[in-house]
Amino acid sequence: MSLDDPSAKPHDRLQLALSDDLSAVNSLISDRMASEHAPRIPEVTRHLVEAGGKRVRPMLTLAAARICGYEGPYHVHLAATVEFIHTATLLHDDVVDESAQRRGRPAANLLWDNKSSVLVGDYLFARSFQLMTETGRLDVLRVLSDAAATIAEGEVLQLTAAQDLGTNEDIYLQVVRGKTAALFSAATQVGGMIADADEQVVNSLFAYGDALGVSFQIADDVLDYAGVATQTGKNIGDDFRERKLTLPLIKAVAKADAQERVFWMRVIEKGDQRDGDLEHALALLDKHYALSAARTDALEWSERAKQALASVPDHPIRDMLRDLADYVVARLN
Repeated sequence: MSLDDPSAKPHDRLQLALSDDLSAVNSLISDRMASEHAPRIPEVTRHLVEAGGKRVRPMLTLAAARICGYEGPYHVHLAATVEFIHTATLLHDDVVDESAQRRGRPAANLLWDNKSSVLVGDYLFARSFQLMTETGRLDVLRVLSDAAATIAEGEVLQLTAAQDLGTNEDIYLQVVRGKTAALFSAATQVGGMIADADEQVVNSLFAYGDALGVSFQIADDVLDYAGVATQTGKNIGDDFRERKLTLPLIKAVAKADAQERVFWMRVIEKGDQRDGDLEHALALLDKHYALSAARTDALEWSERAKQALASVPDHPIRDMLRDLADYVVARLN
């Protein structure tokens, strides 16, 4: 594969363009996830880190730094920090959601136990803070620590909102901006900050990451009902079984008649799910064009991401970030 191969996926071209930086990130991750006294830590972490994740978030940090002309070593620390935060949240999420799969493999909490997943996640959070302090940049530390707090806040908000039929699209967006987009936007923002880029450029990188993260999450929520399990690494209908009011369901509930609302109350609010309920839910999503409407929203957020790059310096990697925004939603075709 070459950088100018039109058939290559955007994240693959990004990986190639950033290959040296990514190798340094992977080495740093391997070094910092080691533990002399608790061998279970690298066991659990390695299971998830080496499960084939695309490293999108750390690549965003590396890409932003390179676009802004950074020549120092600390973009590698920040990219590893972002990946550690992400991995920690995945370990915690799988416990909260009682997930059976992650990246097409058994979830860590099934292979070990919930206690191990939670504690190793805590360890990775601590490691991430150690890494970010090594940059000596208080402004960067503030952005990433704020993002970690925002992610946790978004997850807690989802606990209360996910099974409440009163949850609307504004609340959904607040959850998504917390649990998903906050790390995307922090990843791109700190890449510009470590390069001492102009404030306008840093703000544009933040806006790109925020919109990309929202588009990414909406696409994931659509694919939970319309994807292929072998491609998504998740079982179709997992969100339904976990009683999560994601955007497709919120749109269907908003148009529900009285009988349909009784169904949604039973399966989502009361958790009384029976054979055939997922199929009925899919029929209601189709009836109210909820999946196509959610797809449209994902496309709009993808366009916002691309527009935000207009104020970012011209660079081949910037073009790859534009293509990445398209690719996030191309999964929905």
